[in-house]
Amino acid sequence: MGSYEEQFARDYQAVEAALPGYLPQGDTLQKTVQEAMAYSLLGGGKRIRAVLCLVFCRLCGGTTEEAMPFACAIEMVHAYSLIHDDLPCM
Repeated sequence: MGSYEEQFARDYQAVEAALPGYLPQGDTLQKTVQEAMAYSLLGGGKRIRAVLCLVFCRLCGGTTEEAMPFACAIEMVHAYSLIHDDLPCM
């Protein structure tokens, strides 16, 4: 595996590990909504948008840690857009 593939795999795993930490935690009245959010966001995906965010941050002199909240936010917005796109069909 070349350096591009290795770096992509590292960034992908970092995003996958960080995403659950940005979801609401705890026992609340919105448990069903929290479960739906987790199902939609953590169900997998290419995470290309988040990885690109991390790469561009590093290219501009930043770190992965600085960019991770933004990378996860991009994935959340993308998951929302996929759900929102399907709503008219339901």
